[in-house]
Amino acid sequence: MTARVILHMPERFIAGFAKGKPPLLYGRIVQTLTARGLTADFAADMPTAAARVLQDGNLHIMENGQVQAQGWLNAATAYLEGFFHVDPKGVQAASSIGARAYEPALIDAEQAARYAQMLHARFTARRHSRYRQMGAVSALPKGAIAVFLQGPAPIRQGQAFASFEEMLRAVVAGAEGRAVLVKPHPLKPELGAEIIATLQAEGHALIATEANVHDILAACAVSVSINSATAIEGFLHQKPAVIFGRSDFHALVQTAHSPSDFPRALRAALHSPPDYAKALYWYFGQNCLDIQADSFDDRLMAIFAAAGFDAARLGV
Repeated sequence: MTARVILHMPERFIAGFAKGKPPLLYGRIVQTLTARGLTADFAADMPTAAARVLQDGNLHIMENGQVQAQGWLNAATAYLEGFFHVDPKGVQAASSIGARAYEPALIDAEQAARYAQMLHARFTARRHSRYRQMGAVSALPKGAIAVFLQGPAPIRQGQAFASFEEMLRAVVAGAEGRAVLVKPHPLKPELGAEIIATLQAEGHALIATEANVHDILAACAVSVSINSATAIEGFLHQKPAVIFGRSDFHALVQTAHSPSDFPRALRAALHSPPDYAKALYWYFGQNCLDIQADSFDDRLMAIFAAAGFDAARLGV
């Protein structure tokens, strides 16, 4: 039986197609299929319970999914705008990249350097990030520890090894005289402001900032978060990262498994940073889909084939 491709998306994504403004990844998936004489079906349902996960012989792709079942792939932005997971295990912290071996000795240094330069031009030089940032350039203390707060997702999903408050207390206690900058998440500014105010009321020396993420990363010595995109985004600025949670880029950063583990993780991050170019090339160039890459179509079809849906099964 010829299989169909069914895209499970929020209704606003489907509405984007009707308005001629499809969501970036799904528009490109449809384009890739159309070029091969195929079509895609849209579904606004977002099944999570196993009983609702169909195994009907078709290929299902679910936005921000965590489905692990035959015939299902999960999709989401992979931290940098234009990069995506289409993954059989999950997305972001739960993606299958986390189980893959990172072997920098096997990565060509010149190729990695060229790739990092491309990312620099695409993001750093433009001071561009996934979420809207302040346009004005901010003056910030050099050599600070930059803490990036997130929304409730990593806590709710059981990815965090500490609460935001516990993380901030550990950073202040282990800062060794460095200033501590704290940026709320752009989509959850009220939550971030509340956390910062709570810690400041306890007497902790925190500098709240809404500066452009690139200004913060350029000024700081190291980034700290639960598992924020800024951890790997900081590699564009040659800055190491400490995280307090599970991630699929754990091989590239230092993980503090508890608040008391922060001093060790900080020392390791500062004294043994990764090869930033190789790390960026391995994660984004070898393990993610880049919407701007000439190889996007072939790599997408290879992911489909690995999931059991090669060209013949899809009817190409």
